[in-house]
Amino acid sequence: MGDKNKDDTSLNPKQRSRREFLENVGSTAAVASAVPVLGISSVQAQSDTEIAASKTTIQLIVNGDSHLVEVEDRWTLVEVLRDQLDLTGTKIGCDRSECGACTVIMNGKPVYSCSQLAVWTDGAQITTVEGLASGGQLSPVQQAFVENNGPQCGFCTPGQLMTATALLRNNSTPNAREVKEALVGNLCRCSNYNAIVEAVVMAGERSGGAA
Repeated sequence: MGDKNKDDTSLNPKQRSRREFLENVGSTAAVASAVPVLGISSVQAQSDTEIAASKTTIQLIVNGDSHLVEVEDRWTLVEVLRDQLDLTGTKIGCDRSECGACTVIMNGKPVYSCSQLAVWTDGAQITTVEGLASGGQLSPVQQAFVENNGPQCGFCTPGQLMTATALLRNNSTPNAREVKEALVGNLCRCSNYNAIVEAVVMAGERSGGAA
């Protein structure tokens, strides 16, 4: 009895060959695919797919350029900016309105673009990080970030820049406390907050708000 169990590899997964394992997995998957999942019929599943794929044409003015974009109603603004308009400077971080990496300026205010459905933004004027520089010259806040070593890994930098730009447009010379309050929704996982605050204060002092 002991010898039989020892030779029977089906009882010991560690002794089963890779081929046997894959064959078993393939058979299980084939059986599973033939069984309705959670009682959802194939007709209902097809209907759900069609609903999810419904599309709407919207108009966006991004960095001064007008775009007509056909979007799926479930897409977020950050997905449209990155995947449809190829503006990949806007980053997807937490994708749930917590980190601020996806911040853009929409109609003059900083917003989390991961939390805005694209269909909600029809007709909006949007500025992304690609729209800050002009004529090959960095904006004052971008230049101040460079000089103060504001970016570290750089992933949060686009969102930090957009929030700082919106702040400077409304408060030309913010002090450190005001900068901290404005940037509270932008997280820096490198914890480079002091340099970021110093950069924004410097940008305000230099430009008088022309961020």
